[in-house]
Amino acid sequence: MADEKDNEKDEEKDEKEDEKKEEKSPDEKWRRDPLGSLIWACILIWAGIVLLLETTGTLSNLRDSLNVDKLEAWPVIALGAGLILLGEIVIRLTIPTYRRPIIGTLILSVILIGIGAENVTGKEIIWALILIAVGAGLLIRGAFRGR
Repeated sequence: MADEKDNEKDEEKDEKEDEKKEEKSPDEKWRRDPLGSLIWACILIWAGIVLLLETTGTLSNLRDSLNVDKLEAWPVIALGAGLILLGEIVIRLTIPTYRRPIIGTLILSVILIGIGAENVTGKEIIWALILIAVGAGLLIRGAFRGR
């Protein structure tokens, strides 16, 4: 009787170890969280589109029509990537299946948006707005944490 219980416990331990090993495979990670790969694919597609627009001269035509002096490809890529990452944050916060820690993504998105937007608006304005947004986010986070 005691041997049977020991065997059952050993089998349960083996099954749990097998499950842990399976969870670590890249295929399993993709099934569990395809959003990260999807977001980075979107960023690469965005970068390709912007570089294509720069190569064909469409970006310079847009620069002339908007009366912007510094509309270059890399800042536009950074701005778009930051906005895409903000979209990921919204998805992660609203859909429980994709919930993961977002603070690193938030920091990266703010930096990318700052880099991209400072060439369009000017350093003084964009970094002040970013500081206000981060402070407001901390206030909101603190307000909801107490509940």
